[in-house]
Amino acid sequence: MTLTVETFRGAGDQWDGFGSTQAGWTAFHRFGWKQVFEQSLGHDCMFWGAYQTSGELAGILPLVRVKSVLFGHYLVSMPFLNYGGPLGTDEAIDALTRAAANRARADRAKLLELRSRVPLAVDLSVSHRKITVVLDLPATPELLMKAFPAKLRSQVRRPEKEGVETRFGPDQVGPFYQVFSRHMHALGTPAMPRRFFEALPSAFGADVWFGCSYLGDRPVACGAGFVWGSEFEMTWASALGEFNRTAANMGLYFAFMQRAMAGGIRTFNFGRCTPDSGTHRFKRQWGSRDEQLNWYQDSPGGTASTPSPDRGPYAWGPRVWTRLPQALVDRAGPPIARLIP
Repeated sequence: MTLTVETFRGAGDQWDGFGSTQAGWTAFHRFGWKQVFEQSLGHDCMFWGAYQTSGELAGILPLVRVKSVLFGHYLVSMPFLNYGGPLGTDEAIDALTRAAANRARADRAKLLELRSRVPLAVDLSVSHRKITVVLDLPATPELLMKAFPAKLRSQVRRPEKEGVETRFGPDQVGPFYQVFSRHMHALGTPAMPRRFFEALPSAFGADVWFGCSYLGDRPVACGAGFVWGSEFEMTWASALGEFNRTAANMGLYFAFMQRAMAGGIRTFNFGRCTPDSGTHRFKRQWGSRDEQLNWYQDSPGGTASTPSPDRGPYAWGPRVWTRLPQALVDRAGPPIARLIP
């Protein structure tokens, strides 16, 4: 079969309609990300289609260029997110991958990275340094609570006793960012720009959820994530450490699970993490299971992975970042974070 890889020439609903029928499709393959990345982060997006000689679409690949003097030049599908990579027939996936690798070499990128949820038959090395953690949801919150061990049930119930309540809706973007930016500062990591999160409800409507847990009028924990098919992923979650006694983060996660079950969702995805990390242990305590991620890489510039503030030459960053004033990191953090894919 002869395939031609070129800039996708259809409308966004055609892209999504094709992608949603393919193995490995996720919310992070949606065409709406092109506008989000271009308008809120200023990144160059190459959304490609693999076409048969008849003009029929056989595959798609969303690819984003993240380039800076500070960190280098990367082509990633998809940056800042957990999933991506080519979708379609085996021949289309191969053609799209080869085209991406050729573009990375021609542009002298440090790294091409295709973050696939499913294994791909492509001629690239694969990294298994990240996993995702998923929980199979029962039909009702009562059944879910019954499955929890006693200690976890107590932690989930504690926020209500402390007077914590959780609210959902696009109006929670502001409170979400208030908690998220402070939490990221405490972790020693720059926070993504607020305008990035503000763009998500416009791009994805009811398929993106923002929720915040409040103690009185103050947001103390927050989360945001995406629905696709019968799955929800908690893509970002944060909590203020000074309110740990309320276990607000536990109540927040359970509130998201309740909302998911009410909508007929059967898989709660906790998002990616590093195996055996503290975050991994937090996610496993809910009775969940691990799924290996498949991040395919080509390193024409000799770089083994995208930059990370917790390892390599940037490992000193978190120690310095946590000591900076909140006002300073609020200004300096977003321009830096948008360059770390």
